[in-house]
Amino acid sequence: MSERRGGAALPAILPIFPLTGVLLLPRGRLPLNIFEPRYLAMTRDALAGERLIGMVQPSDPAASGSNPPVYPTGCAGRIMSFSETEDGRFLITLTGASRFRIREELPLLEGYRRVVPDWHEFARDVDGEEATDFDRERLMRGLRGYFQQHHISADWDSITSVAGERLVTSIAMICPFDPSEKQALLEAPDLGERARLLTAIVEMAVMPRSGEGTGARH
Repeated sequence: MSERRGGAALPAILPIFPLTGVLLLPRGRLPLNIFEPRYLAMTRDALAGERLIGMVQPSDPAASGSNPPVYPTGCAGRIMSFSETEDGRFLITLTGASRFRIREELPLLEGYRRVVPDWHEFARDVDGEEATDFDRERLMRGLRGYFQQHHISADWDSITSVAGERLVTSIAMICPFDPSEKQALLEAPDLGERARLLTAIVEMAVMPRSGEGTGARH
């Protein structure tokens, strides 16, 4: 049985794709290269149904086995475009639909994992937000230092002109933050809090350690 929100169906059973360090946020766009047999099966099944895949991170990336424990919060993405390569891979793009909590994990289906998602806590995810209560200039200063430190090239004219939600979502998703930092950004209760957390992360990353000239990571 599916739940309907904002005209879109949110399914009662959701396939999950665990990837360390990969973040999907509502309205963010995530390209994926699908090649493992179980995830090819997952993609085919998703395309035949609601076209939704839940992106989650392993909670212990060092855990052995093919099905590691995962964080209880993820974000479902809708397949907005796909193509199949000559060697049998799927190239897909997900657009973030809504976050979810994992209520229960179900038995494997063709090798891929499925969960019973709880959508209720994130009912506001389908509506766009505008982060008006964060210091955009401070975030931009931090980003300049962070990008320089990590040798990331950027179109600063485009970055400075983009709307608040798109700026925060894009930067949170593309920057090479630690998996725990990515998870904290995902679980931020609203866009304003996510923006403030993002600012803190980039500022901490470029802050010199005592007696060192390199940036610190926490």
